[in-house]
Amino acid sequence: MKSTNKKIKLIVEKTDTGFSAFSNDYPIFTTGKTIPELTNNALEAANLYFEDNNVNLIHENITFEVDFKQFFQYYKILNSKFLAYKIGMNPTLLSQYIRGHKKPSEKQKEKILSGIHQIGKELSEINLIHRQ
Repeated sequence: MKSTNKKIKLIVEKTDTGFSAFSNDYPIFTTGKTIPELTNNALEAANLYFEDNNVNLIHENITFEVDFKQFFQYYKILNSKFLAYKIGMNPTLLSQYIRGHKKPSEKQKEKILSGIHQIGKELSEINLIHRQ
């Protein structure tokens, strides 16, 4: 099998039983109860589709997209007011994006995503201790 630089974009949707993902470009569909299960199933589904072409995909070949409303419904721990403050955005505007009342520009999407990644990076670098 040969590796590839091909990028497969999957759209993620929240379902009653977990998550589903599909590609608009290839007949690739999958589900998972959790995000990690979904990503593993997506890789398996994509590799099954490209198996006849003798192509082996890895996780880096697959990107996932989810809309704002579903993202914030799933990651309820992420406070939109805090995120707006963190990225220097009006909290009301961010709330309108999240509720689907307005659509953010590409620049605004990048700003929001960058803020989410920054918060994730900060959280991943924290070690908790217990003091008595």
